[in-house]
Amino acid sequence: MTKDSLQAADSGAAVSGQLKEKQNLRRIGLTCATLGVTALLGLAALQSIDEPAAAGPGEEAPHRAPAEQQQALAAPRDPGAYRIVHLESESQDSNVDIYDDPVTLSLEVKPGDTLMALLTSAGVQSGEAHAAIEAMKEVYSPRSLRPGQEIAVSLLPRHPLDGPGPDLLQSLHLRPSLEQDIEVVRQSLSAQDTASFAALTVDRPLAQEQHLGRGTIDSSLYQAAVDAGVPDRILIEMIRAYSFDVDFQRDIQAGDSFELVYETYVDEDGQLARSGDILYAELVLSGEPLRFYYFTPSSGFDDYFNAEGKSVRKTLMRTPIDGARISSGYGMRHHPVLGYSKMHKGVDFAAPTGTPIYAAGDGVVERANRYGGYGNYIRLRHNGTYQTAYAHLSGFAKGIKAGARVRQGDVIGYVGTTGRSTGPHLHYEVLENGGQTNPGSLKLPSGETLAGADLENFQQAREEIEALRASLLRAMTQVARMPACAPQSDGAGDC
Repeated sequence: MTKDSLQAADSGAAVSGQLKEKQNLRRIGLTCATLGVTALLGLAALQSIDEPAAAGPGEEAPHRAPAEQQQALAAPRDPGAYRIVHLESESQDSNVDIYDDPVTLSLEVKPGDTLMALLTSAGVQSGEAHAAIEAMKEVYSPRSLRPGQEIAVSLLPRHPLDGPGPDLLQSLHLRPSLEQDIEVVRQSLSAQDTASFAALTVDRPLAQEQHLGRGTIDSSLYQAAVDAGVPDRILIEMIRAYSFDVDFQRDIQAGDSFELVYETYVDEDGQLARSGDILYAELVLSGEPLRFYYFTPSSGFDDYFNAEGKSVRKTLMRTPIDGARISSGYGMRHHPVLGYSKMHKGVDFAAPTGTPIYAAGDGVVERANRYGGYGNYIRLRHNGTYQTAYAHLSGFAKGIKAGARVRQGDVIGYVGTTGRSTGPHLHYEVLENGGQTNPGSLKLPSGETLAGADLENFQQAREEIEALRASLLRAMTQVARMPACAPQSDGAGDC
């Protein structure tokens, strides 16, 4: 063999070894960038350099990287910004690109968008988009996406060794709520492998806070609560707790007041993620206070109790719907459809179509079907004495059928205007021994009364709640007394 032939063979062997080394490192680097395992990167890269692939016929073994490059590859790296830019050969004849940084796109969901359409419009090939969406379905339904949500999509530019084609989908991330993140991460090692993805949920850390909300009712309880900064869910829970004793359409008067001690959960930026429990509630009606305390007895069922340890729950709720107004009470009235006076044996609550309706008490569904002029109709039996009926519904809740058991406060149906009706409302009846009776005049028995160890534990919990309430009240008073602007040395105000 001539000298020129030997030099050509040596050069070919070096290039061949360099390409094999490049392919090994690319495969390892993509795995680490995808899975975020930076430690694995250093070990795998060193192994591929220390134990090179066997040389083929007529080839020399691939060169080893210098010691300083081995140390650089072994050093920990940020997986989100990981990049191997060059690997220099000992012959200094070329620099070998391994792969580029992932490109992250922020996609905003618009009305009518689908996740498939968003991904493909961002350059993701349909097969990869489909695989990622199928993986996501294990932890989150793409149908739950709402306009305004943002999705972060990371694309890995395809390397020339993989041939022409679109970029690879490396990962996608979205935050459906302040409580949780959704991650979908690529699992395959290279563009030649079939794309596979894994999805996971990441619970975000939340901090619990306690708040005091209080105010005087001028126009409505709702407006007074909004002015005091009370979250809607806390207000709804308060209304439910008092619905056994208070008719919110007739008992609330101007000058009445309320006070709440409640919990919230916020993220690291202080944004409200969700509401917690109401620890204390007070409603003063015509000068008479009604105070309730949150407590969980040994039965395991949390509830609200008065200062003596009696549950606020009664056999039946007086108002089985949130935020509705009474449009027609119990008694004689001019029937709006029939056109003559007729006994109205129930109470009508006007509310938008679709408003949830709650079971007024524990019981069994006797019927849930179409029933003449009542339209869609549900009747519950609560015990040997009482039944409740709900009419003109737009539909029934899932699982509501004859024989089903329900708990007080369960959603059983939705407001509608079926049957003999002039507009969306709930017609609510209470039957006592088979005959309709006025829900507002019922004297209903109370629920659980604490005794023994439960009562002792409750009294201790009540004292702790009162101490917390006093502390929050002091803090609120101090804030109210602080000057709007602190004076500076030159006499100017510093706001």
